[in-house]
Amino acid sequence: MASTPSRSMSAVLDLLGQRWNMRILWELRSSPLGFLELRRRTDDISSSVLATRLRTLIEARVLMKDSDGSYRLTELGEELGPALEPLWQWAQRWNEDTEVTDHQP
Repeated sequence: MASTPSRSMSAVLDLLGQRWNMRILWELRSSPLGFLELRRRTDDISSSVLATRLRTLIEARVLMKDSDGSYRLTELGEELGPALEPLWQWAQRWNEDTEVTDHQP
């Protein structure tokens, strides 16, 4: 049975809404990173949570692990960048309008 568009959207929102997933994808947007560097860039998320989130994102086929152990976006993962650009722009305006500084990645 094929998934309906609304179910697909719900699945994407569930995936991206899991704590840390968006941050991990954000950090990998420009280059592959190893586990320790990724952990450092994600405010020292616990190793077990990071490992779980990385497995989830790999299973979702938006991340892959290279032979050298670094993580990178797949082609599908790279397509998220342009899709999320309007949200990033809105977040910048929201930050300026509300003077929120703790929400920036």
